[in-house]
Amino acid sequence: MEFGVAMPDWAEGEQKKLPEYLKTLEERMRVVHRFARLNVEHDTGGPFAAGVFELKTGRVVSIGVNRVVPGRCSTAHAEVMAIALAQKRLGVHDLGGEGLPDHQLVVNWLPCCMCFGATLWSGVTSLAIAGSDGSLEEITGFDEGPRIDNAKELAKRGIEFFDNILKDEAIDTFKLFRDSGRLVYNGRGGGACIPVPADAP
Repeated sequence: MEFGVAMPDWAEGEQKKLPEYLKTLEERMRVVHRFARLNVEHDTGGPFAAGVFELKTGRVVSIGVNRVVPGRCSTAHAEVMAIALAQKRLGVHDLGGEGLPDHQLVVNWLPCCMCFGATLWSGVTSLAIAGSDGSLEEITGFDEGPRIDNAKELAKRGIEFFDNILKDEAIDTFKLFRDSGRLVYNGRGGGACIPVPADAP
């Protein structure tokens, strides 16, 4: 038996359009936002995307999008996809391994409890997110699981943390997803698969 979750068909073409290097954090986040929005527009997963970049140079290592429903895999979140694709590309299980440059994970919102754990074990030395308040849950109805003191846990492991990077672009994508009426696979009601009405708060 074999396990694997593929990126959507459109993603390869979009990745080929990217420059080899994205030197600023804002440039990296804009790409992540674009992939999240395209994932909604193509109906190929939830409104989430993440990217792994070389921290200093901005070299694009991988971009991942949420593939839970298409992949029939509850762990196929954008962060897990991006981390796994980066490790596969580099042929490593640890992005912080000996001889490697520092890597940064850029995500279009605060990682859920599962993805936060994946971030800690991935080997990245930097995490940048678009936002961390309750907007995602309020707008879409997704359940992100229990929250911990993320900044404290990251600091304990030497991982730098940036929050509120181009937050409004993330909010726009979440509203697009909500208004599309698409499936909220892990939402209100203890993880039930429920659509959230467009007039939800």
